[in-house]
Amino acid sequence: RGRPRRGSGVTLPTVAVVICAYTQQRWGDLQAAVESAKRQPEATEVVVVIDHEPELLLRAAARWPELRVVPNTEDRGLSGARNTGVALADSDVVAFLDDDAAADPDWLMHLVEALELPDVVGVGGRAIPSWPDATGAGPFPDELLWIVGCSYTGLPTEAGDVRNVIGSSMAFRRDVLLAAGGFRSGIGRVGNQPLGCEETELCIRIAQMRPESRIRYEPRSTVSHRVSPDRVSMRYVRRRSYYEGISKAVLSRRVGARDSLSSEGTYLTRVLPGALLRELGALGRGGGTRALAIVTSVAATVTGYAVGRTLGTVVVRTAAPAPARERVVV
Repeated sequence: RGRPRRGSGVTLPTVAVVICAYTQQRWGDLQAAVESAKRQPEATEVVVVIDHEPELLLRAAARWPELRVVPNTEDRGLSGARNTGVALADSDVVAFLDDDAAADPDWLMHLVEALELPDVVGVGGRAIPSWPDATGAGPFPDELLWIVGCSYTGLPTEAGDVRNVIGSSMAFRRDVLLAAGGFRSGIGRVGNQPLGCEETELCIRIAQMRPESRIRYEPRSTVSHRVSPDRVSMRYVRRRSYYEGISKAVLSRRVGARDSLSSEGTYLTRVLPGALLRELGALGRGGGTRALAIVTSVAATVTGYAVGRTLGTVVVRTAAPAPARERVVV
């Protein structure tokens, strides 16, 4: 099943890259993502999963007849689409790349190397924002780049163990994904509804199931994550943060508040206060806008968390998922 590492006799695991897409509005981004995945020497297959969008499915199948382009056979949403890809993949490792992210040439190599470390079952890479030319970075200090799905100040600066990965660039051992039941439906992004935490929930669930396992962050594995113009605004900061709070509330109900908020304490009490003080000291150089973004994000996240804890399933569907499963393809 394996093949040699570049320039050595070491045998590597087989790797499937799964890319999920849901809208034709990202067609240009999807093409860039798929082509960057195809160029990865470590990728033994690329699977494109279309999330309940028949026209996009036909378009993608015509564009890449050499690849496996399939519909999401589970619940609508990113979790179900990812599970479809995991079930169809014929590989030891499954890597995930967002449909609006383009991978560096050595992206997959670094993820696979990290998975060779003892007890490492999952690894995430670094996502760098690609800002719209007309708008620039908008109101985002580096500490808030998670709002646009990118690596942010507060993450480790060097390779190391972490609680969870960022979904735009990650890889897992496939047998561990299947044993854990895959990604949970009822949590995470559905269409353009900016929910999240499906990767966090999976990583926590794996750690609870296998306490000896490790999740790794490898910043040398890099993707460029495009930020669309509609996400570079204070309105989006507020909306995304509010839904992040709701997602954290759902997450705490499922895996417990202790595990679901274990990393957020340091972020809220050390990282963000330091960033706020820095931006307040730079009021004449755009710091006021960035300081407002920090305060807005914290307030919206806390509000969303309170609403999610109070209303529960009224806010977001939390039905139990069908587990990821092996699928026989003839």
